[in-house]
Parts: sequence; C-alpha cells; structure tokens
Amino acid sequence: MAEIITSIFFLFAVIDPIGSVPVFLEATKEFDTKFKKKIALRASGVAFFILLFFIVIGQLILESMEVSLDAFQISGGVILFLFALTMIFGDGKPENEKSHISDYKHVTIFPVAIPSIASPGAIMAVVLLTDNHKYTINEQIFTTFLVLVVIGITCLILLAATKVQKRIGSYGITVISKVMGLILAAYAVQNILSGISDYFAK
Repeated sequence: MAEIITSIFFLFAVIDPIGSVPVFLEATKEFDTKFKKKIALRASGVAFFILLFFIVIGQLILESMEVSLDAFQISGGVILFLFALTMIFGDGKPENEKSHISDYKHVTIFPVAIPSIASPGAIMAVVLLTDNHKYTINEQIFTTFLVLVVIGITCLILLAATKVQKRIGSYGITVISKVMGLILAAYAVQNILSGISDYFAK
C-alpha cells in the first residue's frame, strides 16, 4: 500500500496537474466553456497515450541502442533532476509553457497535452517506473493504471481550472509546482545513487 501511495505522489509530482492550470487557461482563453471542456478531455487523452507509448516501447528503443540498465537509470535520474531544478529555480512550469503559445487554434496537442501534461520528465518517469528488468508485467500494468488515474485527476482539475486558480491563486500554483519539483529532485537523486551502486556492485 505504501508503495502505491509513493508511486501516485511521484506521478502527481512529475505530471504536476496544478501547474497545468494556468497553461490551460492561457491556451484556451479565446474559447467558450463548452470547447474548453473538449480541449481538457482531448488533451488528457492524448497525454495518456503519449505516456502509454513510452511505457510500452520506450525501454525497447533504449535497449536497441545497447544502453545498459545502470546507464539508463543514472541518465534518467540526471534528466529528472535537471527537470526538477527548472521547476524549483526557474520561472516555473506555467510561465515557461505559457510563453511558447503562438497558435491558439491548435492548443490541445501543444502546449496542453505536451509538454504541460506529458512533459519530458513525465515520459522519463514512466519509463523508469516500468523497467522490464525490475518489474513484472502485472506491476507494469498496475503502474499504467496509476498513470491513468493521475491523468484522470489532471483532467478533472483542468475541467475546474477557473475555480482552482481563483481558490489557490497564481502564487499558490507556483508554490505547489516548486514543492512538486523538490519531491521529484529527491526521487531523481535516489535513482542516480541506485544506478551508481548497482554498477560498482558488479
């Protein structure tokens, strides 16, 4: 049970649903409420299938390039750590992604689905959490289900985005994103240390 809760918290940190709220509101500001709901549903669905794609074949691609498990774990940890640092010390996920919006007619895919929900950090995280050498098929299926649950929560938050922003405020959203970044950084360091330990234990 503790492992399940840990995985959910980790996925929640790396996907950062609250941090997607201002990005979603900025991207959909020219649409009515009905169309905003459609964008939230479609973007969440697209984001899930992007993450599912990497769950299924992400590791196979890396292994076809003859990348060792230890190297993959260390590099994945480094990437997640750098991603976490941008969440902690950077302008923050919302401001960074809002600044890249140029076409308000095609915001479902970019920037709402990717990189706001299915971010590079989230992609790397799901690959690490479904490592074929560490987890059984049943465990990987369960992790995929947890990803679906977090994406579902993200979708619900986006559907209520206006209320969420009014309740929490822009500063509150920024603070939550930075806390999520801190949690992600700790997980990333743990991955790096585990990879180094396994490499030298051989």
